[in-house]
Amino acid sequence: MSDAPDGSPVENLSGVQPASQVSDLTAERDQLAREKTDLQDRVLRLQADFDNFRKRSDKDRSDFAQYAGMEVVRDILPVLDNLELALKADPSSKDYAKGVEMIYDRLASALKKLGLEPIDTAGAKFDPHVHQAVEKIQTEDAEDHTVIDDFQRGYKFKGKLLRPSMVKVAVRP
Repeated sequence: MSDAPDGSPVENLSGVQPASQVSDLTAERDQLAREKTDLQDRVLRLQADFDNFRKRSDKDRSDFAQYAGMEVVRDILPVLDNLELALKADPSSKDYAKGVEMIYDRLASALKKLGLEPIDTAGAKFDPHVHQAVEKIQTEDAEDHTVIDDFQRGYKFKGKLLRPSMVKVAVRP
């Protein structure tokens, strides 16, 4: 037993002396303070690692966006080379048209490889999702709302509409 500040006896319920309780609590407090400091250091390191990761990811994304077109350009360069040769050739030559057609085929093939798909309009039913009606022709020769001709071909890129086809549409009189 010991005395309280008012002089009354203090009874220790656990049987442990108050001095040893204080030293145990002090040791526990010091241990908890060390753990807290360690955890704060870990949090700061993880936060710094995350910030570095975010910066690296942003840089990688930026680099990808900047150089993503490089492969596309690489695939189209041979077409550009062929067009330069065609510009140097004699346009009155009988092989000139065949050469230009070959250049067109090569360009179309390179773009198809990248995901470009032409929209087929010949005889198709008018679809406002892929066609843009530029002209309506009253005729009995074709079904109502059928595409008769296209003024400008439309394209999809990897399944998504890139440009609608500009078409001439048949309507019944």
